[in-house]
Amino acid sequence: MKCQSLTDFKKPLTSETRPDPTVSGTEVLLRVTANGICHSDLHIREGSYNLGQGRTLSFGDRGLKLPLVMGHEPTGRVLALGPDAGEVDTSKDYVIYPWQGCGDCFQCNMGRENYCASPQYLGLNVDGGYADTIKIPHPRYLFDMGTLSPEIAAPLACSGLTTFSALKKVEDTIKEAPVVIIGAGGLGLMAIGLVQAMGGLAPVVVDLDPAKRKAALAAGAAQAIDGAADDAVAQVQAAVGGPALAAIDLVGAESSAGLAFDAVGKGGKIVMVGLFGGAASWPLPLIPVKAVTILGSYVGSLKEFGELMALAVDGKVPALPTQTHELEKASELLDQLEEGKIIGRAVLVP
Repeated sequence: MKCQSLTDFKKPLTSETRPDPTVSGTEVLLRVTANGICHSDLHIREGSYNLGQGRTLSFGDRGLKLPLVMGHEPTGRVLALGPDAGEVDTSKDYVIYPWQGCGDCFQCNMGRENYCASPQYLGLNVDGGYADTIKIPHPRYLFDMGTLSPEIAAPLACSGLTTFSALKKVEDTIKEAPVVIIGAGGLGLMAIGLVQAMGGLAPVVVDLDPAKRKAALAAGAAQAIDGAADDAVAQVQAAVGGPALAAIDLVGAESSAGLAFDAVGKGGKIVMVGLFGGAASWPLPLIPVKAVTILGSYVGSLKEFGELMALAVDGKVPALPTQTHELEKASELLDQLEEGKIIGRAVLVP
């Protein structure tokens, strides 16, 4: 088994060769055919989230153990099945749902493994897809990808599902007024296509990078606005046709959260997705005065992933701009992502 391992926080990944994994019980072993590189991987490599006001949330303190094979956007083809895994078509390629839980807690029993308090997330709590093979605990996490190519299907496991779940939280408004999407990276471009797939109006996108704004317009955004402009809020509201009904913050920085709060009107919704870091500075009295709903959205459920994959297999989800790279380029690509040099999604193909 060849893999790229995180052996020290804040350090480049290490190329390793490990013994091939074996399976038992309901486990499934797959040959990795693609794995997307996600912005969350930068936080994992860093070892913490920036909570603002001098505080951090350390992955090490929350049970992340090194060395770790990162990667939570994997596709693969079955190599071996445990004796209790049942029948699985080994001739198909699958997208793997990575947000796996303990299987026994209240959240898991409610179908919300992504909210499990003892998670087994691929590439975070257990070894993920920066490798040529991957092991998962049960075939229920495998989703048929139809005729989609692995490099196009892989980002659906995170960027697709994360944005789909966020949009589901404001689904009642996206046909009435354009949703505001803050951030036009891989998540933002995926969100533009998903709004269209869900029957919504073309969204208004905000980003600091001119190249990403251009990509957003090419993907179908109604307008793309520079978030650093002095009148950015006024531009957003003019593009929407008034105070926004809903804003999805895919950045999660102090500035983006502030823009979202100022852009939405009374009774509006803000869905926080991004993990850039910092602390929000919302005026507390204005939360009830504006009757604003502020929601956190963390990846998505197994059920939501099934809904998303049905749309994708039917050809209703536009593909992200994607570049494929060799597995050994993982560390270099993380650096490029951190520097803002990747438009769309970089995907490792072992």
